[in-house]
Amino acid sequence: MYKIQCLNKISEVGTSRFSDAYTCGTDVQNPDAILVRSASMHEMEFNPELLAIARAGAGVNNIPLDRCSENGIVVFNTPGANANAVKELVLAGLFLTSRKIVPAIEWAKTLKGKGAEVSKLVEKGKSAFVGPEIKGKSLGVIGLGAIGAMVANAAKSLGMEVYGHDPFLSVDAAWGLSRAIHHATTRDEIYAKCDYITIHVPLTPDTKEMINAETIAKMKDGVRILNFARGDLVSTPDIKAALASGKVSAYITDFPDDDLLDTEGVIAIPHLGASTPESEDNCACMAADELIDYLENGNIKNSVNLPAVSMPRDGTRICILHRNTPNTISSFSGAAAKAGINIENMSSKSKKDYAYTMLDVTGDVTEETIASIQAQEEVIRVRVIR
Repeated sequence: MYKIQCLNKISEVGTSRFSDAYTCGTDVQNPDAILVRSASMHEMEFNPELLAIARAGAGVNNIPLDRCSENGIVVFNTPGANANAVKELVLAGLFLTSRKIVPAIEWAKTLKGKGAEVSKLVEKGKSAFVGPEIKGKSLGVIGLGAIGAMVANAAKSLGMEVYGHDPFLSVDAAWGLSRAIHHATTRDEIYAKCDYITIHVPLTPDTKEMINAETIAKMKDGVRILNFARGDLVSTPDIKAALASGKVSAYITDFPDDDLLDTEGVIAIPHLGASTPESEDNCACMAADELIDYLENGNIKNSVNLPAVSMPRDGTRICILHRNTPNTISSFSGAAAKAGINIENMSSKSKKDYAYTMLDVTGDVTEETIASIQAQEEVIRVRVIR
């Protein structure tokens, strides 16, 4: 019986994927795996039995990744599961920043009580909210992952000239990208050419405040900036200064902070990017499937801290999480040979300082054999799936 602890409310569409071999709930103690959305886990103490954590979403800032790696805990996320939801809000952002829809609606509310004068006042006042169409304008998409690629394709279908930049573009993402998207070799090319710029990159030390006074200076006058990725990708003081000077016409973000609220030219949305029932269902289903495949088969897919390794099951499986050091795999095969175990199939991959090896074997895998592997200095965790 596997035990799954839910730290947040997780869509029942996802939790229903667990069979009768699982216990799943918020009150589960000493879990084998944890399902989480936004709950912070940095102060949590992990029980020794914990094998995996699945984040029903993309960002994992709420999970202590280094500590998980050191303890042999696989951390999964669900890339692409909420991509369509975010894409749709980004498209809304294009229109919201262009047509001054939000201030126009707020102004219209002030006409309440004017009676028969409302129609005349509307016609007189609407010129203050004139804004351009997006058709024929240029959009720069920085980051062409699941969300960025969908945004680029959709914007192209709406008649925009789209430039994309992503030095880490994956093969899968490239296959899904329209040929009509212009390849920008640098961010500076995006800054120089585009009327609208949307950011879809993770927050790292290299990308923190990547939109700042220096980069804004390289942009076209009147540029409109969209940030539905992470708040700290944009320098708040610098974007406010650019809005005040007119260099930036509008800034829309899904990550409000106190300094941005009530700033003219800012549209602050309360982190609604993935807040759709479809997105929550998709994330929950993907997270549950990742845990099931790892717990039952040892396969790792969409892990943020350990390498992706999977293969069809063929007999008893020995799963070894270990440090990425030379001659480690030969020591595993040596231990198997010494115990009279035959390796039928093997897969091993590394990711930075860590590696994961799966051995499908025939023969009697004894506690003594497992202990001999676990005793090796490089080994973090050994698990046998029969």
